Amino acid sequence: MSACVPARAVDSDRTERAHPPHSPPPIGPSRPRIAGADLSASVAVFLIALPLSLGIALATGAPLQAGLVAAAVGGIVVGRIGGSPLQVSGPAAGLTVVTADLIQHYGWRTTCAITVLAGLAQIGLGCLRVARGALAVSPAIVHGMLAGIGVTIAVAQLHIVLGGTPQSSVPDNLLALPAQLANLHPAALSVSLLTLALLLLWPRLPGRAGRVLRTVPAALVAVAGATAVADAAGLVLPKVDLPSWHNHALAGLPDGPVLGLAAAVLTTTLVCSVQSLLGAVAVDKLVSGRPGSDHVGRSDLDRELLGQGAANIVSGSLGGLPVAGVAVRSSANVKAGAVSRNSTMLHGVLVVIATLLMVPLLELIPLASLAALVMAVGIQMVSLNHIRTVTRHREVLVYAATTLGVVSLGVLEGVALGIAVAVAVALHRLTRTRITHEEQEGVHHVHVRGQLTFLAVPRLSRALHLVPQGADAVVALDGSFMDHAAYETLQDWQSTHTARGGTIKITGRRTAVRIAAPAALASRHQPDGSEEAGASDTGCRCRPWTAWRNHQCERPRPLPGGADGARGADATDGAAEEGPEPAVTGGHALVHGISVFQRNTAPLVRGELARLAREGQRPAHLFLTCADSRVVTSMITASGPGDLFVVRNIGNLVPPPGTESGDDSVAAAIEYAVEVLGVRSITVCGHSGCGAMQALLDTEPDGARTPLRRWLRHGRPSLQRMHDDSGPPSRLAERAPADAVEQLCLTNVVQQLDHLRAHEPVARALKDGALELHGMYFHVGEAQAYLLTERDEQQVFGRVRSADLTM
Repeated sequence: MSACVPARAVDSDRTERAHPPHSPPPIGPSRPRIAGADLSASVAVFLIALPLSLGIALATGAPLQAGLVAAAVGGIVVGRIGGSPLQVSGPAAGLTVVTADLIQHYGWRTTCAITVLAGLAQIGLGCLRVARGALAVSPAIVHGMLAGIGVTIAVAQLHIVLGGTPQSSVPDNLLALPAQLANLHPAALSVSLLTLALLLLWPRLPGRAGRVLRTVPAALVAVAGATAVADAAGLVLPKVDLPSWHNHALAGLPDGPVLGLAAAVLTTTLVCSVQSLLGAVAVDKLVSGRPGSDHVGRSDLDRELLGQGAANIVSGSLGGLPVAGVAVRSSANVKAGAVSRNSTMLHGVLVVIATLLMVPLLELIPLASLAALVMAVGIQMVSLNHIRTVTRHREVLVYAATTLGVVSLGVLEGVALGIAVAVAVALHRLTRTRITHEEQEGVHHVHVRGQLTFLAVPRLSRALHLVPQGADAVVALDGSFMDHAAYETLQDWQSTHTARGGTIKITGRRTAVRIAAPAALASRHQPDGSEEAGASDTGCRCRPWTAWRNHQCERPRPLPGGADGARGADATDGAAEEGPEPAVTGGHALVHGISVFQRNTAPLVRGELARLAREGQRPAHLFLTCADSRVVTSMITASGPGDLFVVRNIGNLVPPPGTESGDDSVAAAIEYAVEVLGVRSITVCGHSGCGAMQALLDTEPDGARTPLRRWLRHGRPSLQRMHDDSGPPSRLAERAPADAVEQLCLTNVVQQLDHLRAHEPVARALKDGALELHGMYFHVGEAQAYLLTERDEQQVFGRVRSADLTM
């Protein structure tokens, strides 16, 4: 049995089991244990890191040993003290442009010193615990920065691929490209094309043999294959030249203008830190989506920043390139099955061994092959998925400005330009409000699109005064904010208009509910599902989960004139004093809820549901729970359309296979979820106050055989398990079960998990490591979720706290 519990609880339990309080201390030093998965993952990452490190060093113009030094230091130092256990650090393609520019302006030894100073700055930022601040940078800026760097790398390396020498900037490289195309170097071009072909085709090898061959990294195959062909054909090409380590240049004292050096340190610190922190977050997502990863801790971003800073200090001091988290190697590490930071450290050790023992082999690699490899990496940095994402969020301008700024001006200048454009776009969206007025069938419609601030008050006032006195009016607010000036303008106009016999209805989307009114007014006019007067449509002041509650709502005091516009100000005030309005019940409540959905929610989710309709459902989880109306799966799991495949029945029961016919619906759902949808986890969720468990306790063995009683027979093993004294009972971690019903609810979750394992599709997926089973208990009255774990051979439900969900 495995599930999630607070990390401290798990660690303390392991400590207690390893060193019981009355047992003698262990004799002799304990030997470090390295999991086989870590060993194999380290080899896979090493095979990718070796050619990439040489290629990135070549692209920057640094000594080729510098790439190997950075790879070794990044693996060992960051792997040991960094905060992201499975992220692999080393020389990153995202730093290529920055480092190449530093080498060109200040020379290699000063560049190493800048790397050391950037590492000190990273340690300072880590001590200040500001790592999460880097995540506040707009993703459009980050993606644009990486795309600009990728374009710069690809254009520069294209010259080496064609057999020439790159220029210092992208415009110069583009201007020199026609002359380079006119003077091709056939040998370099053929080796480069072979490298690119192997990179492209190797991951697509078909069949069973291809599946085995694809375990070898494509980067290694591409470089090794091109090297072998070039050597066998006797091609005369520039190749890797690794001078003796005795001649390796180390860091020197910074030499240059103070402001220029400060800008260089700032740029290096910014790029290294942002890339590493975003990489750590991405690695966490990869790990969470991998089966059997519960024991891998989440990244500590401040500690990761400290580890990156220490690595840059060491790398710069030893004459290595700047170090940052590398997405390609990190994803390979996760996919290879790494389970701890040992894989990252071992890969660094393997790089050290290679630099000492494999120099003759490394010096056979043609530079054109490394250039093709790095060019492919640069092209991949311009991600079509990122472009689609920023397009969907209307941030193409920010992305394009950052990309063009990095390409034409430099990394720091491009990022600054992107930030400026992002701020301008945000201000434009905040101040851009479109207000229209039109008359339809005698009703005057005033439509407000955008944020309603004091800047839009003059236009709002003009539009409202176009409505004749005594006319029927509808004001539609389509935004997410209204400040006090706009609120007062709307309120004063509404009071005047209704006093002169007019009717007003104010409507809007659910997202446009925030009105910046004084506290007293806000408590009286807080809407739900629509704007200020839109609350009158339901007569409720409720939260977003109103539709899930069986409740009575008090009718709030609406804006003067009433939201429905049927009465004047005096009549409205009198109506508000009449007390609660009866809630809509029965079929009318359902119809009303559908109407509210169509008006408020459907416009917001229509695009996402259209995408799901096109792509089909691909849920990652099967959630099996009780049919109790108080258990709302989407609320307690914070999930949305397409996230969960839900099965609900009386008592969250899983009939074991082989039972008599008539109960195949649950088994069919399990088979469909596991074998067709390919879910990665199944959760059985019980809840407090379960009527099915109460019925099991009250059922007489010889009672009437009603459909309900026939169904509840699948819960009798749970009842027997609870009464069985042979094993420890299922329990809550922090308190004893409140009564027999709660004890049976907990025991039933454990028993139904056992029933799940007996189903053939589940057993097969568990054996292959493609599926996880989880037990969950939801206490309705406390709004508290508990997850099942095994502790001291007992089934314990541990409370899920908000702190357990933070990184």
